[in-house]
Amino acid sequence: MAAPATTESTVAYQRVHPYDRWLESLGVPVFHGYYIEDLRTLELGPWDQRGCDVAFLQLAGQEGVTGASLIEIPPGKTLPPFRIAIDDLAYVVEGRGLTTIWAGDRPKVTFEWQKHSMFLVPANYTYQLSNAQGNQPVRLLFTNGLPTAMTAIPDPRFYFDSSVFDLGVLYGDEAEFSSEAKVAREASGRMRHIWMGNFFPDMLLWDKLEPFRGRGAGGHVVWITFPKSLHGSHMSVFDAGTYKKGHRHGPGVVIVIPAGEGFSVMWPNQDAEKIVIPWHEGSVFVPPNRWWHQHFNAGATPARYIALHAPTGMPTGAATFTTSAGERITNREEDQIEYPDEDSWIRQHFEEELGKRGVKSRMPEQAYQDRKFEWDYA
Repeated sequence: MAAPATTESTVAYQRVHPYDRWLESLGVPVFHGYYIEDLRTLELGPWDQRGCDVAFLQLAGQEGVTGASLIEIPPGKTLPPFRIAIDDLAYVVEGRGLTTIWAGDRPKVTFEWQKHSMFLVPANYTYQLSNAQGNQPVRLLFTNGLPTAMTAIPDPRFYFDSSVFDLGVLYGDEAEFSSEAKVAREASGRMRHIWMGNFFPDMLLWDKLEPFRGRGAGGHVVWITFPKSLHGSHMSVFDAGTYKKGHRHGPGVVIVIPAGEGFSVMWPNQDAEKIVIPWHEGSVFVPPNRWWHQHFNAGATPARYIALHAPTGMPTGAATFTTSAGERITNREEDQIEYPDEDSWIRQHFEEELGKRGVKSRMPEQAYQDRKFEWDYA
């Protein structure tokens, strides 16, 4: 029997990722590349279904794993009700406002947020966002696993017209949707506390940090997870004039900068050209799959970055790279570069950048000589 006829246009259509086809149908700005310098000034365009202006990010490291969108709420406005059939993680880039959320005919719950807040909207819960300021717009960055989900079910109507939801997230016996985050568990030895909650009021002021001994720079970290969700994240804080060890992991980890001035370096292998990404408050970038990358604080104050992880279980390009504490490395010997082993260009470029800003290095000389050197966290 003869094979069914096909056309060149049909073949081309099948080669396009369903998520990309959906984005194209919206007619809104979509930004590519390695990074966005400043989410606060990014060009947006109208998304009719959302009822606001938006821009989507398709940065190199998202790789069809995570989606990211930046929305803007005009001064004093409330957006139309909206829902999506997967969890949506929000970070407030600019402004303050309210979220009202509900499911079915259940009572509505409202909580306030501000710049640097982070919260999760559970799958298929209807919600409205309001700008509480009358003189300036609000911007929020949303990340989710929609690109991966659409490889299984490509029809956008499934994600925006579905009505299946878990009432237990907001209305269960132990549900405290907008209450203070709590320590979920404490692992033994050098493993870390994990903070669980749906709402984190200000990541810039979050001080419940622990030493991040394995990654260098004398840095500190908080690991975060969300109830009944596959989403997680962590925030790292490290001092002026220091930098973290080079490391690598899978794709889809969206990194946003709430404070500090510096740069990150990314490269796929030792022979490749290094990509330098300058950053400051409002910058965002996504390291590509299994690319080495390294973070440098070249400013005069402590720097922070928030890593919004790809939802657990999504493709990462590695057999496993999550420890029981959520640390995204497979094997420290294979996926982390100790200071004595790094390319000499790294230290040289770091010190050149410090010199331009009149900042002195706080990197101990011993760190470059002893592979087992550790900062004193006392």
